[in-house]
Amino acid sequence: MIFVKFTIKEKGIFKIMGNKSAFIAIIGVPNVGKSSLLNALLGQKISIVSTKPQTTRNRIMGILTQAETQLVFIDTPGVHTPKTQLGHYMEKSIKNSILSVDSCLFVVEAGKNLKASELKLIKKLRNLKFPVILAINKIDVLQDKSVLMKQISQISELINLAAVVPISAKTHDGLDVLLSELKKVATCEGHFFQDDALTDQPERVIVSEIIREKILQLVDKEIPHGVAVCVEKMRDRGDGSLMDIDATIYCEKTTHKGILIGKHGTMLKKIGSLARSDIENFFDTKVNLQVWVKVKEDWRNRAGLLKNFGFDEKNFNM
Repeated sequence: MIFVKFTIKEKGIFKIMGNKSAFIAIIGVPNVGKSSLLNALLGQKISIVSTKPQTTRNRIMGILTQAETQLVFIDTPGVHTPKTQLGHYMEKSIKNSILSVDSCLFVVEAGKNLKASELKLIKKLRNLKFPVILAINKIDVLQDKSVLMKQISQISELINLAAVVPISAKTHDGLDVLLSELKKVATCEGHFFQDDALTDQPERVIVSEIIREKILQLVDKEIPHGVAVCVEKMRDRGDGSLMDIDATIYCEKTTHKGILIGKHGTMLKKIGSLARSDIENFFDTKVNLQVWVKVKEDWRNRAGLLKNFGFDEKNFNM
């Protein structure tokens, strides 16, 4: 597995005759399945998944190379109204992600009426000069398939669509058709990444996101949204048989710290155990994971702390 770090469309450095590529922004409101779709398309989990809104905070790039075509997917935070400095960062991350892409993959949930935030997003997409492909996700749970035609008609009246593909990220239904449509927007610019590259995310970010995913799954109410995870140490013991990882969970209140630790440390142990299992699967090695919890009050509104936690400075609402 290869991790790479480039800016979007920095340079077509792997130019071979006939090679094509496309940068595709995956956009939509929270909980329509954008991250699940990215993981399904790649056949590998690189973006965390949760039923809670605002799960994805950073722009996450996933790279899929099939023969001569390389598709670079950009998973963006769900469109929402920002209420904190972190929220403004996420909003700007969405805007920056679609500035230099070749196409947008607009994801909506099957059988659902358009939300106000989706209508606002469609209005913005109409002003852009690249094709928009509509993916209607979660068809596996749709009882009345006839509502799809009504939904497609409603959205098609609001924006010109290059293609419409009903899909299920969970069952993989329709993904082959979707990939076929996405490949049509690729141009002969060569490959921007090595053919076996999977993501631009550093290994430490992948690990921190896995830990945060477990918090989102296990802890209720507002606590997960006030949590950041920093990997302090990540070291292979040399023979490849064991990796030592030290991570710190930062929360905003002392009461939240108590909940994250749990009685006799039970919650923290559960978070660590589930995270360790996923990390071991990802890196295919045994992991010694140590996790601590610390309080950083109101960190979501402090640009200095946001920068320390790895959020891109150019997206700050200064």
